[in-house]
Amino acid sequence: MSQRYRFSANTGFLWKDRPFLNRLRAAAAAGFEALEFHDEAQAEDPAELAEVLAACGLPVLGLNVRMGDTAGCAADPARAAEAWRDIDAALRCAASVGAGAVHVLAGRTEGPGAEAAYKRALRHALDASDRVILIEPICRAAIPGYFLNSLDQARRILREIDHPRLKIMFDCYHIETEHGDVAARFRESAADVGHVQIASVPTRAEPQIGPGAVVDYAQLLPAIVAAGYHGAFGCEYRPAGTVEAGLGWRDALAGART
Repeated sequence: MSQRYRFSANTGFLWKDRPFLNRLRAAAAAGFEALEFHDEAQAEDPAELAEVLAACGLPVLGLNVRMGDTAGCAADPARAAEAWRDIDAALRCAASVGAGAVHVLAGRTEGPGAEAAYKRALRHALDASDRVILIEPICRAAIPGYFLNSLDQARRILREIDHPRLKIMFDCYHIETEHGDVAARFRESAADVGHVQIASVPTRAEPQIGPGAVVDYAQLLPAIVAAGYHGAFGCEYRPAGTVEAGLGWRDALAGART
């Protein structure tokens, strides 16, 4: 495949019918160029995980802190100690697998202390490592009550913390669902973006191509690259069938490249 676009298999969504380590093998067999995890890797034996990663030959781009029942807890003032422990555990795991980024999830919470707690947790993550720390605006339709649901909110937090390794995980599904006009929203925030994820809207299945799509990735991906993004595109979608049967979108993009 051409390297104009690189695609990263998100193991939190792809091959969910298989054990975690088998998902890594499946991603390599399916021709993905990289991997990204939710929080599965923290539960694996480090030696066995390292062996499988070496056999697959795929880099790990990033992973999440422990998600739990609330999609993280970093913005919950009552759970600050827990959130910091989760961050430390994720950073250790990221170091062991060579992941360049850690996503600190805010969690479902609200109240006057939520933002202050979240910013303290993010500063802790930045101080405790040399990795990129990601924050992801998650649309209210996907996780009602999630603290960080707006791109504007995420960008404001970046400005206030003002650290070069704090970046936004720009999930096209969440941004289009919450705000609309995902291409324009990417252009205005491109300098703040550390990683991009893709899925169809509104179903969150395989990315769609063509004029009938709400988000036409044949148009959007070139626009994102033109705006200055040169990283991989994380495939965080729910396959309509098997992953392998649904890769026509990727093949079509490969065939359209010049």
